[in-house]
Amino acid sequence: MTGSKLIVDKALRAATHLGSSKLSSELLAKSSTAWLSSAAAGGVAKLPDLPYDYNALEPAISAETMTLHHSKHHNTYVTNLNVAMEKLDAAVTAGDASAIIGLQGALKFNGGGHINHTLFWENLGPTSSTPSGSLAAAIDESFGSFDAMKSELSAKTIAIQGSGWGWLGVNTATGRLEVATCANQDPLKATTGLVPLVGIDVWEHAYYVDYRNVRPDYVQKIFDIINWNVAGERLDAAK
Repeated sequence: MTGSKLIVDKALRAATHLGSSKLSSELLAKSSTAWLSSAAAGGVAKLPDLPYDYNALEPAISAETMTLHHSKHHNTYVTNLNVAMEKLDAAVTAGDASAIIGLQGALKFNGGGHINHTLFWENLGPTSSTPSGSLAAAIDESFGSFDAMKSELSAKTIAIQGSGWGWLGVNTATGRLEVATCANQDPLKATTGLVPLVGIDVWEHAYYVDYRNVRPDYVQKIFDIINWNVAGERLDAAK
């Protein structure tokens, strides 16, 4: 799911050229297959198991927050994504460009929610770690130091208006790391082209039970549970 595109690019381009609400079934089938193949077998997205217990991230994130966040919020994105994917499949089969275009919001929001949270669970861990190897070198080269990167990522994440995500990503064109923010559940790669290494969820459901509305305290504490080994693996895979 991580590398998925949430917009059926070919179908939309075809709609522009054809000026019609009916598209080539062959063209649409290819676009649909590209999307559906990014999910689990059968084109169904599934809630991933966590690699740790719900209470493993305490005291930074409580078991109550983790239970609600994973089993309720993330699960809702998965459920709604599958509904949207079923509708997309039907629209593609019918060659209905209008219906396909109308589904883009649901696909982006729920698909992004699924992608973002799956990455989020993986980049957290109960054992504190520090960047090493190629990741440590890239942080120093891109920001000057780990503390400088942390300061920029924290400040921009805290400053997000409303709900969204703060990200550390890699620009594969330049090889440099960059900090970026995305609104709502917009996925980093589809939105900016950056490959995500570490994401920080600042929707209030991610921290309100533990920190109320004090987002800066949450962002500060989450650095205690970031799994930098996973971030390093993502960087190496992006090269």
